[in-house]
Amino acid sequence: MNLFLSVLQIVAPVFILAGLGYVWVKAGFEYRIEFVTRMAMTLSVPCLIFTALMKTEINPIDLKNLLLASLACYLFATVATLVLVKAIGLNVQTFFSPMLFGNTGNIGLPVCLFAFGTVGFDFAVVVFAVMAIYNFTFGIWIVSGGGSPIKALKEPLIPAVLLGTLFLVNGWQTPQFLTNALELIGQMAIPLMLITVGVAIARMNGTGLTQVIWPALAKFIVCLSCALFSVWLFELPKAAGAVLILQVTTPVAVTSYLLAEKYGADAEVVASLVIVSTLLSVLYIPLSLAFLI
Repeated sequence: MNLFLSVLQIVAPVFILAGLGYVWVKAGFEYRIEFVTRMAMTLSVPCLIFTALMKTEINPIDLKNLLLASLACYLFATVATLVLVKAIGLNVQTFFSPMLFGNTGNIGLPVCLFAFGTVGFDFAVVVFAVMAIYNFTFGIWIVSGGGSPIKALKEPLIPAVLLGTLFLVNGWQTPQFLTNALELIGQMAIPLMLITVGVAIARMNGTGLTQVIWPALAKFIVCLSCALFSVWLFELPKAAGAVLILQVTTPVAVTSYLLAEKYGADAEVVASLVIVSTLLSVLYIPLSLAFLI
């Protein structure tokens, strides 16, 4: 019970902030999703990722093994997700990215910190970085409906991840005044993304939630299977393996909704996936932690 309540305390802010967005719109106030999305994806999220990577400390051998396992896991999950989406007749542009990429940032990172301390948080940041690069290259290429992959590389998050990784590997730090400024900008990211999801829900017709229950369940099962296989294949130590499993199986990322809104996929369906999968995570994250800790 204590474990469940502790995890609920981490997940609860998701619903509170989304609820604020919902109430904001229902009260008749203006909310420009395009502006907020652009500010989050081009400014606050890159700063959040860069500072998280820069301040992470991890053993080089563990870093190498976890990187390889993370890459393999997302490769396996990509194939399995594409096959599944096409087999059941879902729209690839809308469903692929949400069913593959989880909320490794504002749910995965705090869960791993709670479960395994600073060591777990450091591992979680590595998985987060792998997911971010993959999501904002191949994932964007899928969401945007194909075309030239160069447009995916224009996302500011990519140089933020690469630069953060460079700082991590070399042990560099920005001057303290700059670090403070970057962290402050990055702190905007999570509230902006969650409130925007609440706005999207307020503008939905109310029929989308029940339609995405099975895709949300399928996402968890596919990602869990690929994570378990990758942990076994690369013989990861207990903490690193547990973090990979937790990160890969996190619910649909709020970022997936923002990308759907930006690139013309069905944003309402993705918003439904975010909410349903996050509700399900209140049940399966405590169960996962009970086995992994």
